[in-house]
Amino acid sequence: MNERETIRLAVPVNERDHVLGPANAPVTVVNYADYECPDCQKRHRVIDKMVRKLVDKVRLIHRHFPLVNVHPHSLRAAESAEAAGAQGRFWEMSRLLYLNPSKLEDKDLRKYAKEVGLDLKRFDGEMSSGIYAEQILKDRYISLINGITGTPTTFINEVRYSMEGEELVAAVKAIIDGQHAIE
Repeated sequence: MNERETIRLAVPVNERDHVLGPANAPVTVVNYADYECPDCQKRHRVIDKMVRKLVDKVRLIHRHFPLVNVHPHSLRAAESAEAAGAQGRFWEMSRLLYLNPSKLEDKDLRKYAKEVGLDLKRFDGEMSSGIYAEQILKDRYISLINGITGTPTTFINEVRYSMEGEELVAAVKAIIDGQHAIE
């Protein structure tokens, strides 16, 4: 990969990100995704499996990038994940959303909120107020300005990787082993 082909993460990992894994992990994976996107669901399965295997060596960051013009439920799904995150259950909610991409109506989101043990009164209030929508859309806009054009988009240690499935896992393992993976 030469310098001209390298696309770097423009927005550094920050306090608003949802993080799974140790801060000192040798590999940080930042994934921009949409809960209704079929390719994001596939990527989620691969990344979830990888994080389980390499639990102490990978830090995973999820960033919302709802494709609102294509996926009518993507923004509400992202809002529900944020509402769950406010109660310390982001990753549990996120997993359910990926596992049930055809069931993202408000009634389904509430069912998932109950399933992950959220305070439903708080969840209902936050969902009806739309408290998270503006920030999700603002972050999406900033991502667009910085070159994110679709989902899934994945960065490993701040460099964009255009790999799929096992190829992506192999790149992460190579980095962990101290080798340089090629995009």
